[in-house]
Amino acid sequence: MRVLTGLQPSGKLHLGNYFSAIKKILDYQSKEELFLFIANLHALTTFRSKEELKNFTLECAIDLLALGVDPKKTVFWVQSDVPEVTELTWYLSQSITVSQLQLAHSFKDKVAKGFVPGAGLFTYPVLMASDILLFSAEKVPVGKDQKQHLEFARDIAERFNTQFGSVLTIPEPDIDENTATVPGVDGAKMSKSYKNTIDFFGTEKEIKKKVMSIVSDSKAVEEPKDPETSVIFQIHSLFLSPSEKESQIEKYKRGGAGYGDLKKDLLDSILTHFVSFRSKREELAQNLDYVHQVLKEGKEKAQTVAQAKIIDVRKTLGIYPF
Repeated sequence: MRVLTGLQPSGKLHLGNYFSAIKKILDYQSKEELFLFIANLHALTTFRSKEELKNFTLECAIDLLALGVDPKKTVFWVQSDVPEVTELTWYLSQSITVSQLQLAHSFKDKVAKGFVPGAGLFTYPVLMASDILLFSAEKVPVGKDQKQHLEFARDIAERFNTQFGSVLTIPEPDIDENTATVPGVDGAKMSKSYKNTIDFFGTEKEIKKKVMSIVSDSKAVEEPKDPETSVIFQIHSLFLSPSEKESQIEKYKRGGAGYGDLKKDLLDSILTHFVSFRSKREELAQNLDYVHQVLKEGKEKAQTVAQAKIIDVRKTLGIYPF
C-alpha cells in the first residue's frame, strides 16, 4: 500500500512533530511503500524569507535523515523539485468550489487569529490534494486538524473522475484517534506558529531553557502535585514506559519534589532519548553532499511517478499536445 505524507519546513522540528507524526512515519517506512516530502511550497503561506526557507528546508532534510528516514526504503524529496504538483493544482482547482474552500477550518482559524491571508492560504487544500493525488496515494496519515483537508482531496478526486475520467486514486485517511496532542511550554498545543515548542535538536542550553519555562502552578516543594493537570508530566509521559510512568505519578502525588526537579527529570529524558539522533545529525551536517544526493535521487524517483500521472491527467482533459 502506498502511503504519502509531508512536513512543512516552517521552523525547527519539535516534540509535537516527533510524537504526532515522525514516529508514525518511521513505522510506515518499515511496513508500507512510503512517499515522504518536505512541503516547502506549503510553507510559503506563512513566511516569505528566502534565507529562512532555504535553511529550514535543508535542516528539515537533515533532521529527518538523522531521525531514521531511510532513502533506500522511502521516496524522500523536496516538494518544489517536482513541478508537476503545481500543474496538477491548477487542473484540480476546477473540481472544487469557492464555497467549499470557504468552509476550511484552518483558513478560518488563521483569519480569526488576525493572520492576513494570501490567496495561497485560501487554496492550500487544493495544493494538498495535488500532493496526494499526483502520487496515487492510497493512505494518508493526518491529524484531526487536517481531516477536513483530506476530505477535500477525496471530494476533488471523485468530482474530477466523474467529470473527466477515472484517473485519480481516491485516498483513505489514517487518523489515529489515540495520538496525543503534545502541549507546548505554555500548555497550548505545541506549534511553531505559537512559539511554544521544545526543539530537541537545539543545544542542551536551549533545550534546558525551554523545559524550565514550562508553565506550572504555585504549589510548594513539599506539597503533592496533580500529574493529570501538569504540563510537565503530560510531556514527560510520552517518553516513559508504563512502570516509569507510575513511578513518576507517585513522585508527583507524595510531594517533596519541586517543579524544578520535575523539569530536570523531563530534561534528562529528552536528552537521553535523542542522544544518538543528535550525534547522527552532527555527522550529517558535516556531510551535506550526501544530503543533497539523497534529495536528488528522491526527486528522480518521485518525478518518475509524477510525470506518468500528469500525462494521464493531460490526456483526460485534452491538454495539448494530445
